[in-house]
Amino acid sequence: MLRKILLVLIALLAALPAAAETPRPVVASFSILGDMVKEIGGPYVAVTTLVGPDSDTHVYEPTPADAKALADTQLLFVNGLDFESWMPRLVQASGFKGKMIVASNGVKPRTMTEDGHEIADPHAWQNLSNGLIYADNIAHALEAALPAHAADIEARAKAYEDKIRALDEKTRHELAAIPAIKRRVITSHDAFGYFGAAYGIEFLAPVGLNTEAEPAAAQIAALIEQMKREGIKTVFLENMTSGRLATELAKEGGAKLGGELYSDALSKPDGPAPTYLAMFDNNVPKLEKAMQENAAR
Repeated sequence: MLRKILLVLIALLAALPAAAETPRPVVASFSILGDMVKEIGGPYVAVTTLVGPDSDTHVYEPTPADAKALADTQLLFVNGLDFESWMPRLVQASGFKGKMIVASNGVKPRTMTEDGHEIADPHAWQNLSNGLIYADNIAHALEAALPAHAADIEARAKAYEDKIRALDEKTRHELAAIPAIKRRVITSHDAFGYFGAAYGIEFLAPVGLNTEAEPAAAQIAALIEQMKREGIKTVFLENMTSGRLATELAKEGGAKLGGELYSDALSKPDGPAPTYLAMFDNNVPKLEKAMQENAAR
């Protein structure tokens, strides 16, 4: 009788669902990277993003909560290319001893001029082909950290990369309709160099990498003159920068504001660009419409 009761208990226990596995805590430096890690890691990761939606990574000031997040994780995902200039100080202050994954490893960096010096342009994710490199680096790191789920993570990464490739093809197709002589866009700061090189667009901006910099009056005047001379009809705001300068350029250059582009940060979840892929779905139609309205040089 006792043996029968034990067998029944064993059968009942076997029928119970397995206890849910606790997701691995990981940290991502900014919202675009955090979204990519979530897409690939899925239920196996709990992602803490340091610089959230609509926030400027260039000028971010880390908090005590950020230091605690690093102290509590073994995996830290960063963009690299000196995008997170504050990260070394935060790593040291937090005592982080885990593994840092540089998502841009393998990207061929573009250069940009800042204060008279040539530096690496950190905005590599703006080329969807580079997005594939980011996804591959993220996937390899998560597979190594979570070997029991490596096959599922690999499958998630492949499905995500297929979406990136499809969006890259769609973007090229849609922008191909714009005559080359109209492919000029003005944005708040110089964040779209990789996008411009990949898809054949000339981006102009009054401010370089440093979003806190104040452009010289001569720079603004030259840009306004170029807008008038070349018939550039639209100036874009960016979600993580002040709209004051863009508004001034539009007014003085006889142009209009074209709405918000998402460059360095995603929107909040209920906004138009809550994911990396949605960012392109938001930006590309706006750019296409604006360039069609430009005058032919």
